[in-house]
Parts: sequence; C-alpha cells; structure tokens
Amino acid sequence: MINIMTVQDGVRLAVRVQPRSSKNMVSGELDGFLKIKLTAPPVDGEANQALIKFLSGLLDIPRKDIAIVHGETSQSKIIEISGVNEKWLRSRLESL
Repeated sequence: MINIMTVQDGVRLAVRVQPRSSKNMVSGELDGFLKIKLTAPPVDGEANQALIKFLSGLLDIPRKDIAIVHGETSQSKIIEISGVNEKWLRSRLESL
C-alpha cells in the first residue's frame, strides 16, 4: 500500500522517481512508494520540476499545490499536496 499521510492542509505522498526513462509514467508501487518514471535527467532540479508537472497533470491539480518537502536530491521523495484528502488521493491513484 502506498504511503499517504494526512497533514494540516492536505496530504503527504511517498514517491520513488526513476529519471531518464523512455516516457513519463506511473510504474506501480514499491515498498510503500508510488513509483514514477520520468524522462528528465536528475540535473539542476529538472527531474523535480518534471515530477511536479507530471503529478499536476495526473491528478488534475495546480502545480502550486504540489511541493517536494523531503528528498530533493534523492530518488525517494515526500511530496506534499495541498487542498486534498487521503481518500480523494487514494481513489485517484487506484483509477490509474
């Protein structure tokens, strides 16, 4: 099960990123992390920006509501999404 934690203004989501993939996609769940493949390289924050853009499109929420709160230089990251709850996020992720 993907690690999702409720916080004051939204939720935190555990994500594991694989940069330099052939396409942007969700590739499943691994050890509580949502596994996401991105085409962007892990250079100068490109993969982080690509992750925020990808999640924004995937979940249909504004980019300004998504922030990386832990793991900016790691493949394992904690993403905070404002304005949503855990039930809503789980239902969106299950429909992928």
